[in-house]
Amino acid sequence: MQRLFFFDFPYPTLHFTQTVLPSLKTSLSHTLQHFFPFAGYLVLPPRPQQPYILYKEGDSVPFVVAESMANFNHLAGNHARTIGEFQQLLVTRLPRVLVMGGCKQQNAMAVRVTVFPNSGVSIGITFSHAVADGRAFAHFMKSWASIYRAQGDLTSLNGSLPIYNRDLIGDPGGLASIFMKDVWDWEGLSSISLQQLRITKVISRSQIEILKNWVRNKNATESQPEQLRLSSFIVTCAYMWVCLIRSEEREIGDDELYHLVFMADCRDRLKLAATYFGNCLEIRFAEAKRKELVGENGVLAAAMAIGREVSELDKGVLGGAEKWLSRAKEVFQSGVHTVSVAGSPKLRVYETDFGWGRPKKTEVAHLGSYGAMSISESGGEEGGVEFGLALSQDELEKFNVAFKQGWLGLR
Repeated sequence: MQRLFFFDFPYPTLHFTQTVLPSLKTSLSHTLQHFFPFAGYLVLPPRPQQPYILYKEGDSVPFVVAESMANFNHLAGNHARTIGEFQQLLVTRLPRVLVMGGCKQQNAMAVRVTVFPNSGVSIGITFSHAVADGRAFAHFMKSWASIYRAQGDLTSLNGSLPIYNRDLIGDPGGLASIFMKDVWDWEGLSSISLQQLRITKVISRSQIEILKNWVRNKNATESQPEQLRLSSFIVTCAYMWVCLIRSEEREIGDDELYHLVFMADCRDRLKLAATYFGNCLEIRFAEAKRKELVGENGVLAAAMAIGREVSELDKGVLGGAEKWLSRAKEVFQSGVHTVSVAGSPKLRVYETDFGWGRPKKTEVAHLGSYGAMSISESGGEEGGVEFGLALSQDELEKFNVAFKQGWLGLR
């Protein structure tokens, strides 16, 4: 997992290294005392032994500081940038070594801070998803920022310390062993093309209301209207899903099933504290036929498909969990018919404030294939959302047309 934070910082590099960097490193060290798994190692023993997190006193996080003469405002924009430009701002691979007994051991996290003289600063984090999910990572980043602002005062975290008690979640069905087998059987992902383009599409608060009203009105005209769930997440993901499909130029049958895969945080539903550290996610698969999604009422079809999956969450957590990963493998290996969504507006990533102001931009940097997109709250408007996508130049041109024309069809 990789995330980039861009902050305005209109001062020379020397000012940063003398006045900011020492406190930034010290506050990170203080934060890792509470979020110690990030300072440890993910150990991968030979099968059938299970991976585990190893932490011992004195473990640390690789921390790189660099200066860049690249255009900060270009990198922190919404327009097209190459994935290669982002990768220069990250520790692209977590350091891994082979230790005794055939075990592989890799750092759980690595940090790269890049200074753009008289322009800004980026903080790039690479971490293992096996250690933490997006909510736990967001908690870590906000805690680091809070300790930095408080000049090292750890009491700034009172009431929001991470919780590690795994006994809070039972496993009577033996899901752990099922998940491990499915992970072992999963083939590695293809490498990311550094020439792929990353863009950000912002959907404003007023546009979200247009989407909700349009879906609500269209549903009312159906012969058998459904009971709809119309959250910002549902209607914006529906719109983006439809735009991606309409921008395709592939010979695909109209009855082919398309999927939108997203993760739902389960902490509330399992009655866990919001500060529970680790992974606590449920995977959901919205599906619809291509002809439904590319048709006149495609956004309605997409919203209903996503809404049904969200409604399933209310019926209980972990239902059918033994098939989550095997189903995901089947869906993703089907090829071009799958869109996946990373992140959530609820993570409030733009509230990560070290005292230099809110981030100018934040990016999920590991996205690198067609059909993968990230979602967060908008950095520029309360109530809006923004999506990050990875597309080739040709795909981007077609998507931009579909995105623009789609709004015309909602009037």
